[in-house]
Amino acid sequence: MTNTATPRPTARLDFARTAPKVFRAMIALDAAAREGLDPALVELVQVRSSQLNGCAYCLDMHVKDARKAGESDERIYLLPVWREAPEGVYSERERAALALAEQITRIGDGVSDAVYGRAAELFPESELAGLISLCFTINAWNRINVATRKTPGTP
Repeated sequence: MTNTATPRPTARLDFARTAPKVFRAMIALDAAAREGLDPALVELVQVRSSQLNGCAYCLDMHVKDARKAGESDERIYLLPVWREAPEGVYSERERAALALAEQITRIGDGVSDAVYGRAAELFPESELAGLISLCFTINAWNRINVATRKTPGTP
């Protein structure tokens, strides 16, 4: 019997080595974006954005980080369908953050006043700014890693 599985694409370049100044700037941006945000919320947003962008590297890393931070398997498994999750699985703040993250990730549709307004009701301005920063940062990481085909589980 022959293996008919599609071969996995190979990495294209080592971005950190090839563009070290940009890589270091991204690390600093990522650290600044996380400041003042709940670490569990950070991981949920990063996992959801990475799912939407099809970034296997970031998805693998952030699911592992979420588990290390104490995130439950149930919440991780239900993340793609968080809107349909039973009441109480995700808090109102988490739901607002996930809705905002999805609209920022799918920016072609814009960010609706309703989604932005709900997030603004539940997050002080400093946290809202951090959440927006987190969203554009994970989207940038996703684009770097998808473009370079970074392999999940590699440093």
